[in-house]
Amino acid sequence: MTEKKGKYYITTPIYYPSSNLHIGHTYCTVMADAMARFKRLSGYDVRFLTGTDEHGQKLQAAAEKAGMTPQAYVDNVVAGIKELWKTMEISYDDFIRTTEPRHKERVQRIFMKMYENGDIYQGEYEGMYCTPCESFWTESQLHDGNCPDCGRPVQKAKEDAYFFRLSRYEQKLIDLFENNPEFLQPESRRNEMLSFVRQGLEDLCISRSTFNWGIPVPLNDKHVIYVWLDALSNYITALGYPDETELYETYWPADVHLVGKEIVRFHTVIWPAMLMSMGAPLPKQVLGHGWLLLEGGKMSKSKGNVVDPVKLIERYGIDALKYFLLREYTFGQDGIFTNEVMLNRMNYDLANDLGNLVSRTVSMIEKYCGGTVPESKVPGDHDEELKAVATAAAAKVEAHMDRFSFNLALEEIWVLIRRTNKYIDETSPWVLAKDPANQERLDTVMHNLAESLRIVSILINPFMAATSKEIRKQLGLWFAEVEWQDSFVFDAMGGETVKKGDPIFPRLDIEKELAELEAMIGTGGEDANIPLELKPAIEYDDFAKIDFRVGTILKAEKHPKADKLLVFQVKMGTETRQVISGVAESFKPEEAVGRQVVVVANLKPRMLRGMESKGMLLFADNGERCEFVTTTAPDGETVS
Repeated sequence: MTEKKGKYYITTPIYYPSSNLHIGHTYCTVMADAMARFKRLSGYDVRFLTGTDEHGQKLQAAAEKAGMTPQAYVDNVVAGIKELWKTMEISYDDFIRTTEPRHKERVQRIFMKMYENGDIYQGEYEGMYCTPCESFWTESQLHDGNCPDCGRPVQKAKEDAYFFRLSRYEQKLIDLFENNPEFLQPESRRNEMLSFVRQGLEDLCISRSTFNWGIPVPLNDKHVIYVWLDALSNYITALGYPDETELYETYWPADVHLVGKEIVRFHTVIWPAMLMSMGAPLPKQVLGHGWLLLEGGKMSKSKGNVVDPVKLIERYGIDALKYFLLREYTFGQDGIFTNEVMLNRMNYDLANDLGNLVSRTVSMIEKYCGGTVPESKVPGDHDEELKAVATAAAAKVEAHMDRFSFNLALEEIWVLIRRTNKYIDETSPWVLAKDPANQERLDTVMHNLAESLRIVSILINPFMAATSKEIRKQLGLWFAEVEWQDSFVFDAMGGETVKKGDPIFPRLDIEKELAELEAMIGTGGEDANIPLELKPAIEYDDFAKIDFRVGTILKAEKHPKADKLLVFQVKMGTETRQVISGVAESFKPEEAVGRQVVVVANLKPRMLRGMESKGMLLFADNGERCEFVTTTAPDGETVS
């Protein structure tokens, strides 16, 4: 029996059901599922939460466009999400929907608790609003006049609203980041958020009155609670807070909030401040993972460049896809998704290494030992080395899992798999079988192979549960519970009846598979003509009003008050003017000098962190950095 080790509460973000999820969302949920399964197997009482964030202006607009009520619209999409998680064998303990009565009633109580603590007040909000992100921004926070999170245009909005005194918690948040570095990882995310808070926090608008798809403000039903206060509360409303506290008192604070890097700010600035206002404990850790990128940039439903995980599962199986996602990418870093890399992983690691090992081992036990796993009898060369690698693997896997290093944990398992394959070559059972005098040594070799595979079947269980089950079935262990502590010991088998099955991972013809995938999800497939989600249509006369002019950058320097902004002096014929752009992460100032650029010359001037910007430079975003849109026309010329 595995030793009980305490409670473990892990969450994914609650996903926004604007349309079906893609493989980028799958990546986060697969990681959380693997950790939940690992913690359960190694003795923890686990609570694993996922769900959907179903309120807000964007969803109401999408429902109206589809001719549906918002509730019917989200019900349809959420049903698809739940079906995807079922297909992917995601082992969540609870699925929270923000439209559920249990959540809505508790959010209203949370609102009142913060209000009674003096942290919510009514006022008037005027600012720049990004509908896709459902976020208000000040002028100084915009990048080239656009939303700093998604880069889309913003609109000026003014309305009566309720505010959360976020500014009151500025120093406490700074202390949190400085005194508890493990609270937010990786380190780069922590440094980014610490810098953000040090620049100063403004009070946060937490209600809207211009639409009604949301949870009513208990003090004023003309307002709905703004989406982030609503959404972030799910991590405790799902545990019954504040009225039914048994689960809350058992599992809170969360051990890990697993989130994408684009929503780290909400989870490490707004959410902790909310909890401080409630007088509730903070989560122990927030981990911000990177994005899965296609070669053309970040996967995006609006770009139409997403990869459908269901189609990959149908073709290669759930465990092959899970293995690839967890093995290929380093936690916290962005990773490039390509069909070729995925297929090579499946062939080399799964078909060649693991699948071949299972097939060879079971076949030889059937052939040389009558289908029964023998006892170990005559030791020989290489036995002790194999045993040492096998019995040391579990502790190494645990160490990597504690750091969310899924790829390194799997690499430790594959060290054992490769060592076992090498053991077959070193001991050459087919040679031993030629002489009956070697039968006891042959029995020992077969025993050791079965033992290594037994340990492998335990180690891979959190990552590839179906494969683990199939290996154990072929080894004659179908009756035995998977126990983590059994992976630390060797020589536990003897007398089991093996039975060879179909190859667990058939070898793939890479060129054929690439062609099939290209037809299925590439330029010629059924998904190739997915309409893009575009901004509202404009007339030609609107476009014709934009005056594009050619200019040369004479000078470039960093903005003294904003790390992401560069200040350019651009010569356009007879005039030199100052233009400010949020591209400091893509260019050093000296790299920009002398570049010929295209300027939106008739854009109304605006102040960006205390400096005036007269115009906008055009850039193309390749998914990793911005590039100047250039031309060879003379300075001052009109571009059409």
